Amino acid sequence: MDTTKRARTGAAMTAAALLGGGLIVAAGPAQAAYAPVKRFQNCTAMHQVSAYKGGVRRAGATDRRASGGVAKYRPYTSTKTYNLNAFSDRDKDGVACEQ
Repeated sequence: MDTTKRARTGAAMTAAALLGGGLIVAAGPAQAAYAPVKRFQNCTAMHQVSAYKGGVRRAGATDRRASGGVAKYRPYTSTKTYNLNAFSDRDKDGVACEQ
């Protein structure tokens, strides 16, 4: 086997290993939507942005619902955006404008 063919075979095997091993990672569907880091006037304005349909939460926060209900949409995780909109978190559970 000549060196050119060996190099091409090695590159192909490396690419296959990266793809098969899961080392190439794409963004998840919820985090891929456009999500500006900004302060919103109210929850209605926040829900107009598709990424924030379920509200916004800080990292590590869990939704505590008094009614025991289930959220309609999953909240977007962004500590920066949560800190800018913490005034909208009425129950102080770390999730603002949950739906």
